[in-house]
Amino acid sequence: MISKEENILFAAEKLFAEKGFEGTSTREIAKAANVNISMISYYFGSKEKLYEKLVEYRMSEGQFFSKDILERTDINDWEKIEKIVDQFAGKVRHQKCFYRIMQREQLHTQNPHIVEFLKQTKMGFISMYSKILESGLKKGIFTKNPPIYLLHSTVSGTLFYASNAKEMYKEFLNNTDEEDVFDDTYYTELNTHIKYLLKDLLGYEENK
Repeated sequence: MISKEENILFAAEKLFAEKGFEGTSTREIAKAANVNISMISYYFGSKEKLYEKLVEYRMSEGQFFSKDILERTDINDWEKIEKIVDQFAGKVRHQKCFYRIMQREQLHTQNPHIVEFLKQTKMGFISMYSKILESGLKKGIFTKNPPIYLLHSTVSGTLFYASNAKEMYKEFLNNTDEEDVFDDTYYTELNTHIKYLLKDLLGYEENK
């Protein structure tokens, strides 16, 4: 059961992904969410604040997960990396609308609040990778020390590009499976591919 506030956020998310921020009106959001337009002002104040709240809502989900991963003592540092990749890939797959918005924002945003929030979120992920890498190197789990910012770029860049190009690859493969069936195969292979890359970059040997 989602709240009225979340209902508005999710309706707005789909419209922002399809039409962009400027191309979406509060009236359209209210209609999609099946609420009175005054409810948007009540919960968010303005379309700009609603947009900022959406970004914070989605990005915070990942940060809470990441903090929990760092604090776990029942798994090793490579398993922590695996869980981060699993979670990130799952979000890119299942929250397509939001990540379409984010890719547009990284190229064109002029909202200083969102610019700062995105920067702090990225810095948080880089810091998380750095802590796991440092710990893994000390324990001998990892034998290579790649530039941490490039490690982050490898994960996020590969996920975003592959997600955007999915339909092209489906056509290239002459794949006639239903969308959900192809998605299962595609994102499983993508997830495995990223882990292979990271194993090589980190010098991790599974049966060492």
